[in-house]
Amino acid sequence: MMEYNQNIIDKICDTLVKAGSSFLGDKKKAYSLAIDKETNAHAKWVLQTVLQNAEVAEKTHCPLCDDTGIPHILIEIGPNAVLTGNTIESIKEGVYQGLKKLPGRPMAVKGDDKQRISQSEGLYEDSGMLAPAPILIQNVKDDLLKVNILMFGGGPEIRSHTHRVFHQHKVETVVDQIVDWAKESTAQLGCTPSTLAVGIGRTHYEATSLMLKALVDGAYDKQSELEQEITNRINESRVGPLGLGGNTTVLATFMKVGPQRASGVRIVCVRPCCCFEPRIASCVL
Repeated sequence: MMEYNQNIIDKICDTLVKAGSSFLGDKKKAYSLAIDKETNAHAKWVLQTVLQNAEVAEKTHCPLCDDTGIPHILIEIGPNAVLTGNTIESIKEGVYQGLKKLPGRPMAVKGDDKQRISQSEGLYEDSGMLAPAPILIQNVKDDLLKVNILMFGGGPEIRSHTHRVFHQHKVETVVDQIVDWAKESTAQLGCTPSTLAVGIGRTHYEATSLMLKALVDGAYDKQSELEQEITNRINESRVGPLGLGGNTTVLATFMKVGPQRASGVRIVCVRPCCCFEPRIASCVL
């Protein structure tokens, strides 16, 4: 019989609510900087309104957006930390309770494989029935067991790309493709400014995993040379907040480049996160 750890359940529940209802400090600062630099009055108003919305959501523990998102979990485990099956089940139970507490939007689809694809049996009314995505586990040097929870909305998923790029032995070829995809995606996204998440790997799974890690490790006040180049080039499109024009189409680019294989192809995952994402919070168990 499964034995849950109530302390873990409570921590995960609170962490999910925090992820869905608050901005991290560096993101608040990024918005404030963007507001100060914005010359388009309509764009400035959007940035101010998004930040105000986030501040209210944090104070009231309410969702940042009606699309409350699908939980994605990345666990960081140190050399002497222990992760058991019971721990994972307690984490899942914490996610279930967090979705009910937030509350999450009821989005879980009923039925067998065919019925879930067609959505013919409707939805569960219980928001906790929304299963999290498969858990990703990462080894780290620090001796801890840390759980990162991200809430992924539907809009960015519709506009995301995971595809091969023939690199021609040039970094510029890959960067150009990322910029092209991102310009097209952010113009169609609607809920800009975006935070662009990029993973470059050997397989589609690896590229997507690296994209998720980029969101966990990314910081708005620390951009690499390549990240800053991508950010600057996309902002030249002047799509701006909510597509109203202006200086800030993306706030930042978070990118992870993994091991590469001897091949003419790089697999690249690009996710244009919406103005409220990444919705992320973490806890140490």
